[in-house]
Amino acid sequence: MKLNEILTISGRQGLYKLNTKTKGGVIATSLVDGKRVITTINQQISYLSEIQVYCIGNEINLSEVFEKMLLFESGKISRVVPKANSLDLEAYFLKIIDDYDKERVYTSDIKKIIKWYNILVTQKIIKFDKQIDKTPKTHKKDNSTQTKKQ
Repeated sequence: MKLNEILTISGRQGLYKLNTKTKGGVIATSLVDGKRVITTINQQISYLSEIQVYCIGNEINLSEVFEKMLLFESGKISRVVPKANSLDLEAYFLKIIDDYDKERVYTSDIKKIIKWYNILVTQKIIKFDKQIDKTPKTHKKDNSTQTKKQ
């Protein structure tokens, strides 16, 4: 995933692809409608590669969250709409990340993550790799070997 070129801009909806940096901000293109925007020094810019999600005891990168969502959704858009009620959003996110910090990750954060995920999947920026297994085969071999020795 190349999330180091994808950014969010405060005060604007959606995600943007970085075109170039300027003295006072950046020039970017919207992933939703393709329009170019020029940011000012007053607007906060966040690269998706730098965003992390609070978990109990640690933080995980947003790219890891997207990978888990891709695996859970089999590469399709989210089965929960971002406008769903809080309980549905939290239950969905708990299926993706079972140890996320419920006190520090708000429903609005979950909505944004789902919206961003849907945009990235729709634009084919992140793709599901069919080669990925949910349970690595090496762990199964290790367990059977240990059982035989004991």
